[in-house]
Amino acid sequence: MDLLTPLKQYFGFTSFRPLQEDIIKDSLAGRDVFALLPTGGGKSLCYQLPALIRPGLTLVVSPLIALMKDQVQALEACGVAATFLNSSLDAEEARTRLRDLHQGRYRLLYAAPERLMLPGFLEDLKLWKVCLIAIDESHCISEWGHDFRPEYRRLSELRGHFPEIPVMALTATATPRVQADILRQLRLKEPAVYAASFNRPNLTYRMLPKSDADEQVLNFLGNYKSESGIIYCQSRKAAEGLAQRLVEQGIKAAPYHAGLAAEERSRHQDLFLKDDVQIICATIAFGMGINKPNVRFVIHYDLPKNIEGYYQETGRAGRDGLPSECLLLFSAGDAAKQFRFINEKTDLKEREIASKQLEQMIHYAESAECRRKSLLHYFGEVYDPAAKQFFENAASSLMPPPTQDHCGACDNCLSPRTVYDGTLNAQKFLSCVYRIRHKSGFSVGMRHIIEVLTGADTEKIRNWQHHELSTYGIGKDCSRKEWAAIGRELVRLGFLALDTGKFSVTVLTEAGAKALKERQTILLTQHKEEIKKSSTSGSLQCDENLFERLRRLRKRMADERGIPAYMIFSDVSLRQTARNYPLNEREFSRISGVGQKKLEEFGQAFLAEIAAYLQENPRQIFVQDAVPAPVSSPRLNQTSRETLRRFRAGESIEEIARARELVTGTICGHLAEACSAGEEVDINRLFAPDDQKKLEAAFSRIGFSNLTGVYELLAGKLDYGHLRLYRSVAQRPKATTV
Repeated sequence: MDLLTPLKQYFGFTSFRPLQEDIIKDSLAGRDVFALLPTGGGKSLCYQLPALIRPGLTLVVSPLIALMKDQVQALEACGVAATFLNSSLDAEEARTRLRDLHQGRYRLLYAAPERLMLPGFLEDLKLWKVCLIAIDESHCISEWGHDFRPEYRRLSELRGHFPEIPVMALTATATPRVQADILRQLRLKEPAVYAASFNRPNLTYRMLPKSDADEQVLNFLGNYKSESGIIYCQSRKAAEGLAQRLVEQGIKAAPYHAGLAAEERSRHQDLFLKDDVQIICATIAFGMGINKPNVRFVIHYDLPKNIEGYYQETGRAGRDGLPSECLLLFSAGDAAKQFRFINEKTDLKEREIASKQLEQMIHYAESAECRRKSLLHYFGEVYDPAAKQFFENAASSLMPPPTQDHCGACDNCLSPRTVYDGTLNAQKFLSCVYRIRHKSGFSVGMRHIIEVLTGADTEKIRNWQHHELSTYGIGKDCSRKEWAAIGRELVRLGFLALDTGKFSVTVLTEAGAKALKERQTILLTQHKEEIKKSSTSGSLQCDENLFERLRRLRKRMADERGIPAYMIFSDVSLRQTARNYPLNEREFSRISGVGQKKLEEFGQAFLAEIAAYLQENPRQIFVQDAVPAPVSSPRLNQTSRETLRRFRAGESIEEIARARELVTGTICGHLAEACSAGEEVDINRLFAPDDQKKLEAAFSRIGFSNLTGVYELLAGKLDYGHLRLYRSVAQRPKATTV
């Protein structure tokens, strides 16, 4: 079955992302399918493409009105007949769409789960010849998921009404337990189960200890002056207040939360989608299924309730595959506040689940280990830096290659925390906690402990006579911010604990009491208090001036049509255009994301803009396409140097992989690092002469940034590891023989 022709015709792509093709083929064969793909991994295409191939109507169950509208607009821009039915439509519009459905004018119908169970709707579905039922955001059906929705539970009834129609369940976030619950609740019959990697290689994860949160946000935004981003806040009040403060600083921002009128929520969302507002300050009510691909950052202003929610919310950054950043601001106070909310729950089981999830989130925030490894471990996956990535086509070739021990894109790997002997300060802190409790008969919060240590003169200290303690003022050599970091670290290490009863207080644990009594050596880690934009945050190299002109053209054309700019072309498409300078429709059609309808509708305008630009400006040659000038050689890590030693000793890539119990892709990565570091590697031992000629021709035609294009041109005869290795060899200075 030819799937590539409609893929290019409607969506403008020449290849599938991992697992998409297998999922589509199984669905077209009539099988039930469960698909777990990360945000940005292409879930929607898994049911959209089959809808264009087989006769009948594809029903998509979706939880949010905004998601339906967004998906349908994007499909219409690609020339696909799709519609939605929900409460946002007036009676006349709803009747018109129902009439068109009866006449078979649509290939896809989006509807909320509540709509399905309305009287008469299931009977209508039977008349509309439904050929596939796709359940999007299917984790909503599980009470073990982070976003359980009771209305989803009734979807299990669909199997009884449509026993022969295949069902496809899709989600981006589901632990193994939630996955099993989805299969059971939806009564899937011998389903084909696909679970892709949770790894989002284009995202950089960071955590900052929360101090002056507004100032931290403003400092971060200085790196993203014209880029779109989402800031998640715990409360409606916080979202509105932060949006207002950003506006006062000259930043285009708007709030989004369930307390706003529906019309205002919709207006703020549209402003954001159309790039008229740079930043949305939102509660978790915002974002599920939002398909805005050019969100360059996500900030968590407050601590998320669980890792699933955090993962899904950070996943709204970088859906186009270009490098993006995720910043988490963390404070023990936020954690204590969350625990208080949990303790107010009346359902004991619900309280237990929520507490465990929050503890896991706190551990992630405070951990000094690789954040990517931590996230993947939570979802039952082992981090494999050599695994094929989702965004190979878009990610910059300048991004540092990951290693077994270093993901290259989180704060703990980019700037490992300094470990120091913190015994003296730890003893001071633990002793202060003990003496306050011993003198007063009650425990106090972290802030009060720090005030005692630094010798503050407060009403509480005087009333409780804590200025008489031997620990009063013994910590004046450290700032309050430094003591707060030490306190958080002692909590993470288990020497202190947060008691979240009626009041949030800090208590000495059994381990803490033992450490205090035995004067144990305690190693602490130094937190970074500020961050700079990651070196991996560049994007696909192109003529930036042309890119800006094309972006302005795209915005004008989108405004004329009343749609978001990315529905015309994504940033990836524009960057490839501003890199390749297509001058005719044939060349423009090769750009990723340029399908037949978009070529017909927008091609001439963009080609005219490129031609006009080239009359005044020369073409640029980019670093990836040229031989780079010699640079100072970075140091190789130990594991890459061991691979290089073995290779120079005569072992092949396969022999090294077997001996070191690694995959060949990892060994290729080690040798690629060696080339980038200026080490000599004999290309003739790596590639046969004929392969070298084919590789040189392929990279000359496609460019060094598009490994997927080269892979396809060579019909998959060489894997991505070898392609990366050849690229590293080919990009070395010509003066150096390899």
